[in-house]
Amino acid sequence: MNKIQRQYLANLASKNVRIDKRKTEDFRKIEIEKNPIENAEGSARVRLGKTDVLVGVKMGIGEPFSDRPNEGVLMTGAEFSPLAHPDFEKGPPREDAIELARVVDRGIRESGAIDMKKLCIKKDEKVWMVFVDIQIINHDGNMIDAAALAAITALCNTKLPVYNKKTDMIEYGKKSATKLPVSYKPVAVTFAKIGDTFLVDPNIEEEDVMGARLTVTTKDNGNICALQKGGSEAFSIDEIKTMLDVSIKKGKEIRKMI
Repeated sequence: MNKIQRQYLANLASKNVRIDKRKTEDFRKIEIEKNPIENAEGSARVRLGKTDVLVGVKMGIGEPFSDRPNEGVLMTGAEFSPLAHPDFEKGPPREDAIELARVVDRGIRESGAIDMKKLCIKKDEKVWMVFVDIQIINHDGNMIDAAALAAITALCNTKLPVYNKKTDMIEYGKKSATKLPVSYKPVAVTFAKIGDTFLVDPNIEEEDVMGARLTVTTKDNGNICALQKGGSEAFSIDEIKTMLDVSIKKGKEIRKMI
């Protein structure tokens, strides 16, 4: 049945048509809700078609890494709730949850989205720590792009909590006027290859039959800051070049929504 579905979707894609009536380079409807979580320092909810992702940002204080003594720390994690999809189960993070967190983290980190040096409180001793928590509410394909968009939107709306230097304590619940120093807005665009055609923003039916996947993350100036490939099939050099061009174009369109 999977082979029949794959051939059907491949035939549609070859005619620039998809099962949900989109063109091959079309995203589903994108909806962004900013700061839906009152108790977080920053948050965002993104609906990409029926895929629904919630991201919360919490700030803490800790020690810097020894090789980056004057920089803040970024930590990204993802949780797949059993309510989001029948295949998701309770327990330790799944392999795909770990991959999702890493791809989102890499896009933020490699783009230099956050000026981490501005998060240093005292060199070698104390820095701000940024915790990005990704929660999948509903999975209908392309969790990567939805999570990446929710993450950078949440970070752009994050305000540092009040830090009392006398008590060396964070006064949670009190947000300062200081925003997280976000310099860039990386945007991830994911492609799925079905047959000889690649599609932007694969839904869950397309993901089930795709032979390969490529996620391209670009920053505001169009520079590519991260790539992540999945699946066993290969992409040609020409296909990759085309996908890079499309990702830059789509990145500019989506970035206006953040």
